[in-house]
Amino acid sequence: MSKGEKMQLENSGRYVNDLIRFNLISQNVNVLRTGFLPVILAGIFLLLVALFGVYHFNVPNENILIFVIAAVIGGYMALNIGANDVANNMGPAVGGKVITVAVAVIIAAICESAGALLAGGDVVQTVAKGIINPEDSILIHDFRILMLSALLAAALWVNLATILNAPVSTTHSIVGGVMGAGIAAAGFGLVNWLTMSKIAASWVISPVFGGIIAASMLFFIQTKIINVLDRKTAAKRWVPILIAIMASAFAAYMSLKGLKKIWKPSSSEIILYSIIAFFAAWLISRPFIKKISSGLSNDKKQIYSLFNLPLIISVSLLCFAHGANDVANAVGPLAAIVSTYEVTTVEAKVAIPFWVMLIGALGLAIGLVLFGPKLINTVGEKITKLNAPRAYCVALASSITVLIATTLGLPVSSTHIAIGAIFGVGFLREFLENPDKKRLRPIHKLNHSSAEAFKNINIRLRRKLVRRKFVLSIGAAWVITVPASAFLAAFLFFALQYLI
Repeated sequence: MSKGEKMQLENSGRYVNDLIRFNLISQNVNVLRTGFLPVILAGIFLLLVALFGVYHFNVPNENILIFVIAAVIGGYMALNIGANDVANNMGPAVGGKVITVAVAVIIAAICESAGALLAGGDVVQTVAKGIINPEDSILIHDFRILMLSALLAAALWVNLATILNAPVSTTHSIVGGVMGAGIAAAGFGLVNWLTMSKIAASWVISPVFGGIIAASMLFFIQTKIINVLDRKTAAKRWVPILIAIMASAFAAYMSLKGLKKIWKPSSSEIILYSIIAFFAAWLISRPFIKKISSGLSNDKKQIYSLFNLPLIISVSLLCFAHGANDVANAVGPLAAIVSTYEVTTVEAKVAIPFWVMLIGALGLAIGLVLFGPKLINTVGEKITKLNAPRAYCVALASSITVLIATTLGLPVSSTHIAIGAIFGVGFLREFLENPDKKRLRPIHKLNHSSAEAFKNINIRLRRKLVRRKFVLSIGAAWVITVPASAFLAAFLFFALQYLI
């Protein structure tokens, strides 16, 4: 080997080593970015909340510790709500390939924050919707410890659920926390068991309602638009009506849920606004859909694109309403603690200062940006395959189910509704896309080849369009949420009594 060849070989070796080192550095940077960096940024947010508490809270010095701890735990809970709960609204749009995860995070962060700050209201029923009634049976100090324990227990549980990729109800988490801490503070008599039984019933009511409505909507779309010969003509006729139904449902939904803390219309007004929204949306969408569909082919995927804009609008409204309602899960107990420094009694309903709502809104948005993409992918892509019409049915089912349940006085969870709707869509797909049943039967002949055996196994497996493991894991997480939060809150209550 000549001297030049040796030098060339050495240079090639150094080049390969440089590539290996660069690859290792890149991997380490990615690990830091996806693993440690979000945690560090979340820690910085909580530190800023603590500093804000130290320098700006107007409370006696001997009580500043509880006050600051309450603010930090409230911020921590808001981070977890953003990481876990928001995925239920944005996941289907991402799974349907209508928007990317990055776009979903941006839209959700804006809409959730706007809902919290603009429509979050100034009064909240902080004692977890009537779970306990502490006015005459608990001391002020114990009540503060109770709220701290409930809030921290709920936040820890939601954090664990997020790590395990399980979308859970943050409302049920805080309810379980308040129940457990309330029992630890004053016994079982403090708990409103009738309310708790209704919440337990919602574990079944919410996903079943959501699944039935989403499956029904998808069945209608499949039979009237997707599975007909002339899809374009069918789409021109039916898509404006579907958009009108969406507008009507969301007009009522926003009146009942999204804006309920700043505007309370009567039932007749809500019905009137829904009818107006239906016909206005139908008249506006008809020429819009006609113009768009004129440039499309009769292909299914082309027709799917007609649902993109309605889907984006619907998930944005869901996020706005979620921010207006569920931010109270983070800041409600904090507001309850704040109120005890202003009055000498424990109040079931208290005013929320703007700075408290701001902590909740910022924490929710930051938690979504830092930790939300993981669960958005799980909800949107891991349970069943979605497209724009299927995701549209999930979003519409969420609003319609809440409307029906509210009218009937049934307690429901938006998380359970959305996940139930996704399962409903998936199981309907299995029913509609079921291959020839004869091919699904196991073959008992002994002389078929291994290739034929694998082929038949694959055919049978293809029928399962919903991942069963998520049915079991998510269902288990729902059932465990209230008792897990309750036991953890009770433990924390006894511990914090000695520490604070």
